[in-house]
Amino acid sequence: MSADGARVLVVDDEKQIRRMLKAALEGYGYDVGEAASGQEGLSQTSIFHPDLIILDLGLPDLDGIEVIRHLREWTQVPIIVLSVREHEDDKIKALDAGADDYVTKPFSMGELLARLRTALRHAAKSEDAPILAFGELSVDLAHRNVTIRGEEVKLTPTEYEVLKYLAQQAGRVVTHRQLLRAIWGSNYQEESQYLRVYIGQLRRKIEVDPSQPTYIITEPGVGYRLITRD
Repeated sequence: MSADGARVLVVDDEKQIRRMLKAALEGYGYDVGEAASGQEGLSQTSIFHPDLIILDLGLPDLDGIEVIRHLREWTQVPIIVLSVREHEDDKIKALDAGADDYVTKPFSMGELLARLRTALRHAAKSEDAPILAFGELSVDLAHRNVTIRGEEVKLTPTEYEVLKYLAQQAGRVVTHRQLLRAIWGSNYQEESQYLRVYIGQLRRKIEVDPSQPTYIITEPGVGYRLITRD
């Protein structure tokens, strides 16, 4: 989705932040709505119908994590958390609650815009698109076929499911628990050693240099992100 016409709701209790984001995002063609509290953010989501929400966690009435949980009860609108909370636990809680991405304050406007474009592209992409392509990596969902640099990659069933899940969430941070729950089920949410094994195997099969991965990136202490190549 291009910036033109895309609606972004900024939920932040700091007026200066809202004002700065509104001016910057409108300069790039976005239509920007504002909310100064969690309750107002929930209300504005149903009125403004944003294509994406930028959400602070430290709101005066509701914690941002609760806002995410409320939103995820009825909408899949992309949510980018913008917060001063920089601990891994805070990021994991927000992502597990349903946030799509997490940016720590102080932040680079260029980085935030890039994350915003990625989230909007992901939302616009049909979840059942038959072929997902990321540069020289291609995942054919209909035929369970993976190619890299034009060559077919032989994957085990579990390797394929891990790569498929990451590809379907491309550009987003996927937490360890989300990935374990999706592939092995809720009884295996703490078995992070499974991921180290299978991510390592995948990197050896798709990366030019597995020690310097360019497709499956580690988000330290949080999870993994499959990088898009648009």
